[in-house]
Amino acid sequence: LRGRLRPLFSFAAQIAILFIFMTPRVSTNVHLPDLLDHGLEPYFQELLKFESTEELEASSLHAEIREEAERILNGVVHEEAAERPNGDEAAEIIRTIAWNIERGCVFEGILDSLKTHSDLRDKDVLLLTELDHGMARSGNRFVAQEIARELGMNYAFAPVYIALQKGSGVEAMAEGENTKSIHGLAMFSKWPMRNIHAVPIPNGKDKMWGKEKRLGWLRALIADVEHPAGTFRAVTVHLDSHCSRAHRRLQMQIILDHLDTLPPLPTVIGGDWNTTTFNSQSSRRAIMGYWRRVLMGPKNVAKNHLPHPERYFERPLFQMLERRGYDFRNLNELGAGTLHYHVESIEKNTNLRDWVPEWCFPFIFWAANRVGGSVSGRLDWFAGKGIEPAHDAAVKTIGELRDASGTPLSDHDAIGLDFRISGA
Repeated sequence: LRGRLRPLFSFAAQIAILFIFMTPRVSTNVHLPDLLDHGLEPYFQELLKFESTEELEASSLHAEIREEAERILNGVVHEEAAERPNGDEAAEIIRTIAWNIERGCVFEGILDSLKTHSDLRDKDVLLLTELDHGMARSGNRFVAQEIARELGMNYAFAPVYIALQKGSGVEAMAEGENTKSIHGLAMFSKWPMRNIHAVPIPNGKDKMWGKEKRLGWLRALIADVEHPAGTFRAVTVHLDSHCSRAHRRLQMQIILDHLDTLPPLPTVIGGDWNTTTFNSQSSRRAIMGYWRRVLMGPKNVAKNHLPHPERYFERPLFQMLERRGYDFRNLNELGAGTLHYHVESIEKNTNLRDWVPEWCFPFIFWAANRVGGSVSGRLDWFAGKGIEPAHDAAVKTIGELRDASGTPLSDHDAIGLDFRISGA
């Protein structure tokens, strides 16, 4: 009985985390960038001493910072910079990409690719995840604002976390100090954006526990885009990596439940869903999952499961989407990985050491070497309702994105989708 009840207690604890520190709410107030100016930095060293959100919530410091932190985390920044494109009034095809740009650390290369790469330029909508504002690791830029101004696009940016440190792994060694210490996700559009808001979703683990401490929670960013082909709803989504598969499904369910409360519109959902196939709530669970995959056969897992999470490990999430009328099979290049891990990647190995014991690495390397030293998983996805691929080459996975020096622009590949509103 205890074993059967434990998942229920875990589920309740995950939901409680969403409300312990601050009461997140659907962010309906849209502001200019000065919303993100704050005076929380002097409190960071004291905040780092807390080992859990519950411990922080019980402290007197919580009362001092709550209002300021709520103001940032429950807000959305939006600026209209785009001039309405000429000659596109009869456009029927809506071109979009979703891309986790890994904080925007290789900023110049990312910007150049969005301007010049044949598969990334001239898009109607960009659904981007992992964008910094005032973080040393990304040059203390407001990444979303700079991209929007350089591309001449409207944008909305939703804060996700207030980072109390520079980051994890190699990020902790970044030169300089943070200024704003904000991390979030964004949406960019050539066309007017209306009804912009963000929906909070519960973290998979307490972000005040562990080596990288943060205030805040994940969220989905939503806007109605007034395109000549018709108004549609766009949703930028970043699901949790440090959680169970059931928790990722819960996060998506919360998003879909919210969308059901809105006036019906054709809808495209895109982003990094972190469909790793692993339960990564703790190193113990991740290690157990690793050994399960060893028993299943490294080659079998590398070929049939990591690039196909929809087949087995993450199947409940995708089944839920289909039951609720959302298509994903026709909107993605199934089986094409979007994140690639190689045993010689020093950066990823450094990041892994933050939560995987050192003794695991020889076995991880052994398993990876069984499939040539490299494995790929599909973490990034589109789903849609009331939309359909616009042509035979409408779906694309866009890899090998590097700057002029050969540096990868992100640890994720981008994904592209050209779609039409169904029946238009």
